[in-house]
Amino acid sequence: MSLLLDVANLPERPLHIDRTDDPPAFGPLDGVRAVSPVSLAFEVRKDGEKVRVAGRLQTVLELDCSRCVEAFPVPVDAVFDLLYVPASANTGAEEQEIEDDDLDTAYYRDGVIDLAELVREQLYLALPMKPLCQEACRGLCSECGTNLNSGACACTHDWEDPRLAPLKALARNKTDA
Repeated sequence: MSLLLDVANLPERPLHIDRTDDPPAFGPLDGVRAVSPVSLAFEVRKDGEKVRVAGRLQTVLELDCSRCVEAFPVPVDAVFDLLYVPASANTGAEEQEIEDDDLDTAYYRDGVIDLAELVREQLYLALPMKPLCQEACRGLCSECGTNLNSGACACTHDWEDPRLAPLKALARNKTDA
């Protein structure tokens, strides 16, 4: 089955689609690796030129931890409900305030809805703002780069502000006198 839904050929009655595809079918995902097949189950309801696509997307992504840079799996179970309208309906002639309903509106071009685009969008929306392998991730040593989740490093982390060196010298001179 194609990853394109031809709006003209969609029936007026609800249509249920259940499919599972390997991640490469949806194109490249910047900075994200899908490590399991993508399961997509949705219902399509056509009303004239408007098409409502509502369903669920499930897969497992692999992300790099933002603290320790180790790869870790992130299960994705995203529910979506989008109203597709023709791109010609989006004139963009004047500024308008965005309403809540506008966030669930998408546009299709040339009479087709691209499911690959829908999947990529939902995967990006499911990503955490700051990916962490675990909430208590200790990250990397700032000096030697050792992953502190795996063990301690031999670095000494005593840092002194060089701007305070003259004050320390004065204090030493007072105690010596």
